[in-house]
Amino acid sequence: MKEATTVTRRIALAPDVDLLPLLGRNDDHLRTLEAELDVQIVARGHEIVVKGDGGQVAKAERMLVQLAELVRGGTAVHGAEVRAALRILADDDQADLKSIFSDAIVIPGRKKLIAPKSVNQRRYLESVRKNDLVFAIGPAGTGKSYLGVAMAVSALLRRSVTRIVLTRPAVEAGERLGFLPGDLYEKVHPYLRPLYDALYDMFDSEKVQGLTEKGAIEIAPLAYMRGRTLNDAFIILDEAQNATTEQMKMFLTRLGFNSKMVVTGDITQVDLPSSKSSGLIEIQSILKGVPGIGFVYFDERDVVRHRLVSAIVRAYEIYEAGGRGAAGGGPSNRGTPRAASGGEASDPIVRAPDAES
Repeated sequence: MKEATTVTRRIALAPDVDLLPLLGRNDDHLRTLEAELDVQIVARGHEIVVKGDGGQVAKAERMLVQLAELVRGGTAVHGAEVRAALRILADDDQADLKSIFSDAIVIPGRKKLIAPKSVNQRRYLESVRKNDLVFAIGPAGTGKSYLGVAMAVSALLRRSVTRIVLTRPAVEAGERLGFLPGDLYEKVHPYLRPLYDALYDMFDSEKVQGLTEKGAIEIAPLAYMRGRTLNDAFIILDEAQNATTEQMKMFLTRLGFNSKMVVTGDITQVDLPSSKSSGLIEIQSILKGVPGIGFVYFDERDVVRHRLVSAIVRAYEIYEAGGRGAAGGGPSNRGTPRAASGGEASDPIVRAPDAES
């Protein structure tokens, strides 16, 4: 067996590169690269020495050069960016980190920027900007809901739309909300909590309450969309895998003038009774190729929660593909039923431009 060739590479950084955000406190970012790429890295002022297997050293060099350019351009580099960069370059060693991380969602009045953490998250943002109707399909933790809400909030504050409409199928309650105690808010709030969580991460609670009272933000069960036309609105249907065929058709035909619609869901986690078909699964075949409609697919590489979540998602995909039918990767007859969950409010990179590492 041929032994790996050990090489040493010296990287000369531009003198205006701020070393603290690049290297991390106590060189934490370098330690992360060492652990992930199995190389040795030593920083000597604005020179970085990388030693190890030739292929891995080349990866580390590409990573450090691109991260240095991000720092020079004013992008705050933290541990989240370093880990995201490792995932991105593992998939595509020619990826341009600057173009991905700088594609941030700007929310007026908020110091922090929201930027994609993966190539697919960036494609998602681009698709929403380009199309009036976008379907984001993939496992939990990939930022589908959070990024969608961030785009909606940005559009509202820029006055591109006059209201945000957020909805989910209340499938856990069988849509029979009349049988539940309390007023409408008390009945539906538990099922819509993940959407509120995303809003509260972008506004304080008083701002959310004020916009809700004025009608600028509306959060309601899917059943309450019937018979409406939604003009000048940014509309998000979350957990769409639990919308039936009839509900999906009803929802999509609510789209009005000067509106955008985003539909998110995970077709491997369907809660519907076995007698009901998932509208999200079917719609992939029905609307594929229609101009003005985008489909963006996520997988375990886009998961931005705890590192084990990605491994868990991948393990389930392998298990289901081997013993219980296809899992993910495109349309299937039915996803895997699951217990009711709290949904998805996992955020992409949220960074403050002037924050320390």
